[in-house]
Amino acid sequence: MFLQKIKPFLYLGIFYLTISLVLRMIFIFHPITTADFSFFEVVKILLMGVVNDSLVFVLTCPFLALYFLFLSDSKYQKPYGYIILGLLLLFFLYILLIPNNIFKQYGGSVAEIALTFIGIKILFFSLMLFLPEKRIKIRNILYFITIFLYVMLIIFNAVSEYFFYNEFGLRYNFIAVDYLIYTNEVIGNIMESYPVVPLFLGIFAVAAVFTVYIYRKTKTELLDLPNLKQKLILLISFCVLVGISIVGLNFTTKLKSENVFEEEIQANGLPKFYWAFTHNELDYFQFYPVMNQQQADNTFLSQYSPPVLNRNIESGKPELKKNVVLISIESLSADFMEHYGNTQKITPFLDSLADRSLLFTNLYATGNRTVRGLEALTLCIPPTAGESIIKRENNKNKFTTGSVFKSKGYDVKFLYGGYSYFDNMKDFYEGNGYGIVDRNNFKPEEITFANVWGVADEDMAKKAIQTMNAEAKSGKPFFNHWMTVSNHRPFTYPNGKIDIPGDAKSREGGVKYTDYSLRKFFEMAKKQSWYANTVFVIIADHCASSAGDMELPMDKYRIPAMIFSEEFIEPQKFTQTMSQIDVMPTLFGLLNFNYHSKFLGQDVFTKEFQPKAYVATYQDLGFIKDNYLTIISPLKKIKQYTLQQQKNNLSPEFNIYYDENYLKPDSQNKKLIEQTVAAYQSTSYWLKKNKLNR
Repeated sequence: MFLQKIKPFLYLGIFYLTISLVLRMIFIFHPITTADFSFFEVVKILLMGVVNDSLVFVLTCPFLALYFLFLSDSKYQKPYGYIILGLLLLFFLYILLIPNNIFKQYGGSVAEIALTFIGIKILFFSLMLFLPEKRIKIRNILYFITIFLYVMLIIFNAVSEYFFYNEFGLRYNFIAVDYLIYTNEVIGNIMESYPVVPLFLGIFAVAAVFTVYIYRKTKTELLDLPNLKQKLILLISFCVLVGISIVGLNFTTKLKSENVFEEEIQANGLPKFYWAFTHNELDYFQFYPVMNQQQADNTFLSQYSPPVLNRNIESGKPELKKNVVLISIESLSADFMEHYGNTQKITPFLDSLADRSLLFTNLYATGNRTVRGLEALTLCIPPTAGESIIKRENNKNKFTTGSVFKSKGYDVKFLYGGYSYFDNMKDFYEGNGYGIVDRNNFKPEEITFANVWGVADEDMAKKAIQTMNAEAKSGKPFFNHWMTVSNHRPFTYPNGKIDIPGDAKSREGGVKYTDYSLRKFFEMAKKQSWYANTVFVIIADHCASSAGDMELPMDKYRIPAMIFSEEFIEPQKFTQTMSQIDVMPTLFGLLNFNYHSKFLGQDVFTKEFQPKAYVATYQDLGFIKDNYLTIISPLKKIKQYTLQQQKNNLSPEFNIYYDENYLKPDSQNKKLIEQTVAAYQSTSYWLKKNKLNR
């Protein structure tokens, strides 16, 4: 009986192992596989491959197991069927009618997807409840669809692995994860690069043929459903198999080979994808252009005085122990501000503050995600391939902005209106000596509005004032890094605060409400005793969007940044090209700090400063200098563009739009390519060797 009931798993398993075996044979004889294998090595690769594939298949079956577990006729009997249908209808109405439900808070199409899924579930459940004579037929249709989805995903994954190996000579790695993150760009690239329509029609056709075969061989198992006891035995047996598979994969994935191709071909792509997703790294030395490490270090360090990684920064003037408030503003592109040509008047406060501040007019974000901006402002280092260091395992005990302040006796905190476990921020900041103030610190009466990202910026502003007042009473200077949240999809905020309704869900509304909240923060701060002795650094974490016609469009990385302090900072504009990583070293220079430094950003007011900026995605690593943009990418690709500012009515320091003109390899600036490789290679090497730790 039990063997009969697992027939669908057996047929799907055999199909998966067969597809994987064929794929593995293709890899062995693929032109990109430059290694030669003996007969016994081929046998070993195939045997290890079967073991890996079998373990992986078991781990992909929980959804199918749950599907069979919930197959039952008893749930349609009175009164259970009507109770279940009623609960489904209530859930549907909750998503449809409650304006701030959990799905709508996530924004995008999440609510529509959830509504569609529950709607389909209600439809089929109702049909099976009210048409018992059609129940077997309807169940067969759903079973066919379930098998078809499994078969199609197996084939689709095999095709994806083939194309990935065809390009990189490897199974999945962080680049594959990157493809999921940049869905729009990747789909566009695929549409241009491959015959997508014939390819997908072929996948559907093959999937349909094998689905019909498996369906016909196994559909009789739906006529006699197992009872509760039998389901329990099957479930326990499956859980045991899952446990064995997890232990087995933990062993087989750690087996290494001197031959990279042997190691990659015998592996299964899905565990490697999972590893890449959880480790968030892309090995620079495997995928990017490299030079001699000593040469790279010397080239990169030549910009500093002295030209070494561990440097003593000495001011020669008395240190100023002023309080510092660093405000990272979510998704604030430069082109939202009137200074940069925006005519919507959505940042009236920030525009007015900019005229009273040290304004960095030509500053670039290092990346296009919040964690990348936080990394740049906290570690002051160029971005590295893969995910931000904040989300990696080895993210603690780093040399940080906070560690410099702590060495000066400051109280150091990270403030965030959401739950700071998101994006691993809590782990990173606590692991580097910061105190945390986040949504967990709010009393219910302190929250006037919140969505899935956190409390409204206005509520966080009040909590920030409360926190700073408590710090000021201790007699110690404080450094607080506040990350805003309201300028984030779904762009919801309290009504009645600005002239754009809080439920309009508009990007402009999110920007304007954040600007309004910052005005309220400064109005409250100005009334506090510590205000006169405080320096405020206001900067975006990244732009609202990074999509463009080029790999790294200049206007999609340009962000506003300013340092403000009444009676201390003289209003002025700094117009040279600079990076997010230069902001905090510049602030330390303004405070005349003497400190031991491992920062790779520079004080822009020193004579050693070289105008430049680092911009990156998860893959493409860019370097802006001397009106050139140099980009290095996986497969050791190098591209270079000349930058020519477009003509418009804006003054040059506020004109963010550039034409990026591609240079052929024989016309490229070799010195800048060398500096680009040196910067990214050295940063990656020092992180790997923990040389950027405290």
